[in-house]
Amino acid sequence: MSQNPPVLSRAEQIAKILDTPRPGEENILAYYEHRLGTICREPRLMLLPLDDHLAHRGDGVFETIKYEFGRIYVLDKHLERMRRSASGIFLEPPCSWERLRGLIIDTAAAGGNATGRILVLLGRGPGGFGVDPNESPSASLYIIAYRFERRPESWYAAGLKAFRSSIPAKQGYLARIKNANYLPNALMMREARERGFDVPICFDEQGNIAESAVANIVLVNQAGVLEVPESENSLSGTTMQRALELAEGEIPCRVRPLAEDDIVAASEVLLFGTGPDCVAVVGYERKIIGAGREGPVCARLRAMIRADIPVSGVPVPGLVT
Repeated sequence: MSQNPPVLSRAEQIAKILDTPRPGEENILAYYEHRLGTICREPRLMLLPLDDHLAHRGDGVFETIKYEFGRIYVLDKHLERMRRSASGIFLEPPCSWERLRGLIIDTAAAGGNATGRILVLLGRGPGGFGVDPNESPSASLYIIAYRFERRPESWYAAGLKAFRSSIPAKQGYLARIKNANYLPNALMMREARERGFDVPICFDEQGNIAESAVANIVLVNQAGVLEVPESENSLSGTTMQRALELAEGEIPCRVRPLAEDDIVAASEVLLFGTGPDCVAVVGYERKIIGAGREGPVCARLRAMIRADIPVSGVPVPGLVT
């Protein structure tokens, strides 16, 4: 028969928290919580109030941002998208957007690493366990800087294998908001692992390509034209947007509805995301795409992005290399 859990005092509970290891704590560099107004480097004190509607309702939005060479990449594009997402669920941050931008830079600087990722969570805030947003008197804001290691070149050379996910694309309204409920995305990745693939691709109700779990899919047709899926059921990625800007005038591009048949007919299939930048999808449902390896367009776009990070990235004081 199990024993009843002990009832602890405040001091005993804090001591217990500090003495209890947590998975992944070695990767936490620094974090900020607006309710406290402080930055901390102790991962065991990185806690989310359970009555924050962000925790028990998924009522919030988020962005994941990369920094390398001591520079935060496409920071303002991420903040623009977060602002649109927050507006879509009638949420305002507990500080100005300019202040939020500065807090992101401050948190990265406090982490002390020139390379990392930043997770920005903007929630409805604590105040109750119901569904009514009015329970929360003030929005919550959490900013976490954590370790990020770039994949080796062998990973890019090998490419990724994709499949058609059984998880449908999100409804258009929710798909265009980077909201904190990523259950469909998580189920897509679980399905990928179970089926032995790397990349799930979901489709909208018309059978057209929407997106992958946490990345955008772009095709290169046999004429060398970049083809971006046109769909109301996908989120436009900041990395993809920046890559298309960099390629303008060099690689032709068009946006149109793309079906499953277009994937296997493509000369290249590209996956854009904050982590990988641009990586080749070399197979789809056990069929080889193109030459079955990274193509020239993928290699060129990744090189453009890599060269752009130290040029356009927002510098973090004390971390610029």
